[in-house]
Amino acid sequence: MTSRPTAPRKPRARSQARIDAILDAARTLLAAEGVGSLSIYSVAERAQIPPSSVYHFFASVPALLEALTADVHAAFRAALQAPIDHDKIQHWRDLSRVVELRMLTIYSKDAAARQLILAQHGLTEVTQADRQHDLELGDLMLAVFNRHFEVPTLPSDVDVFALALELSDRVYARSVHQHGQITPRMAEEGMRVFDAYVGLYLPAFLPKRVL
Repeated sequence: MTSRPTAPRKPRARSQARIDAILDAARTLLAAEGVGSLSIYSVAERAQIPPSSVYHFFASVPALLEALTADVHAAFRAALQAPIDHDKIQHWRDLSRVVELRMLTIYSKDAAARQLILAQHGLTEVTQADRQHDLELGDLMLAVFNRHFEVPTLPSDVDVFALALELSDRVYARSVHQHGQITPRMAEEGMRVFDAYVGLYLPAFLPKRVL
């Protein structure tokens, strides 16, 4: 008889507290000085714990950054899953603006998120983790659109919403590179890019669902 897979064990409270301290220290350093400032030793010093404790949970700086990337995308997922006032949305572009503004709010408030997702750090592990998370966010966004509008069948070989997120992030990344932040002008451009790409697959007007 095949046994059912067991769920991964949650870290004990003491271990989780140490993990949180490590991630908080890494986030602070990342926000203040960028990816180049991070090392196991600088994080350990900031967290006031031995470097061996950091190595125990995170074998390398990329592993630490992947964990931080997962945290950022957890915030994005929560933003997508937060309630949306159906009565205030008339067009799918209204919905698009709501969700994109939520993403921009996270970027605006979280310098570490900007450094991880938008800065030019050249870390393949982080970039790959971000793309994988974008696929998950794209599925969530499609579900949000389907909840409010009758979305037509989209191609199965193209992740339309995930690609739209990547394209808008490219615009935001350029703004961060040039100005150190996402300027209002480039925020608008990023949202226009998102809508333009999604608009290749969605008709100008979608029937709104009755909730």
